[in-house]
Amino acid sequence: MDFRPTIAITLGDPAGIGAEVIVKALADPVLRHRARYIIYGMNELLHYAADIAEFDVFWWRDQYNGRLRSYPFDVVVVDYDQFSMLGSVIRSPSKMGGEASMRFCLDAIEAANKGLVDAVVTAPIAKESWKLAGFNYPGHTELFAERTNARRFAMMFAGGPFKVVLATVHIPLMGLWGKLNIGAVFQPIELIHQALVEWFDIPKPHIAVCGVNPHASENGQFGDEEERIISPAIFMAREQGINVTGPYPPDTIFIAARDGKYDAVVAMYHDQGLIPLKLLAFDRAVNVTLGLPIIRTSPDHGTAFDIVGKNKANCGSMRAAIDLAIELAVKRHARQQSQPIIADTDPQQP
Repeated sequence: MDFRPTIAITLGDPAGIGAEVIVKALADPVLRHRARYIIYGMNELLHYAADIAEFDVFWWRDQYNGRLRSYPFDVVVVDYDQFSMLGSVIRSPSKMGGEASMRFCLDAIEAANKGLVDAVVTAPIAKESWKLAGFNYPGHTELFAERTNARRFAMMFAGGPFKVVLATVHIPLMGLWGKLNIGAVFQPIELIHQALVEWFDIPKPHIAVCGVNPHASENGQFGDEEERIISPAIFMAREQGINVTGPYPPDTIFIAARDGKYDAVVAMYHDQGLIPLKLLAFDRAVNVTLGLPIIRTSPDHGTAFDIVGKNKANCGSMRAAIDLAIELAVKRHARQQSQPIIADTDPQQP
């Protein structure tokens, strides 16, 4: 029998479009047939989303009682009704929204750590809500890394012709120079190489690295970070057998990547990598956290408070995030099944 993974989906901020994009994506019976789903969220918001989109209810409800478990149903919502009515009243960041979305995430991560689910897909949270609730994580990426004890991790985005990984993540642009160092550039090169080989079946990927200054500094005319930081990181990666080149001018390297000359691009900061990707694949892009012991994907958009309840939310990115989570879970299972079982034998016995 073909392996059918169990995918955890977190609702995200209850005041955002998480419920709408989840319901719209899973309303497709073909997608529901490919996996089982446990939604960590609020049943009333899923009902509301189904009503405005005119979908029948297709899930089974289990009231949250503080214990995590597996289920024999295709789609289950673990209902945190202590946060009742939050999303239908508030369309902005809030302390309670932060508390709710954090609870969903923590329980989904625990389920993944315990092997109850094969992957986690996270709907958008509001970072301001987390802050109001007293949680100082910049985003999902850092929370998942901490809760899975991942010491090396990176944020990758896949969409359209691009796979982009970031050297720095959720930091202000003015703080970039304090965070950009050789290790910060080398680590995503190494992690994206591993992901391309193991997850995307590219045996010998070619990775391009962006510069950080205009024209990649043009031989030191506009800064020395390319020579002092980025080039040494590239050299280190090459020493490990990774096919990586650069640093290239950021304004042109994405054209070459779009045309298929590179399998992935390492960008130095958030907007450098995400502007070209969202320009060409806004409704199809997926965020993947590299370096975790579990699989985590996410749609590449925010809470969109301004369109909640208007039936305008596009589920394309959520659908793509679920599709990729299933694909990666199936590949991981196949890899685990193919590993030889070593018998525990006593060499002293005849």
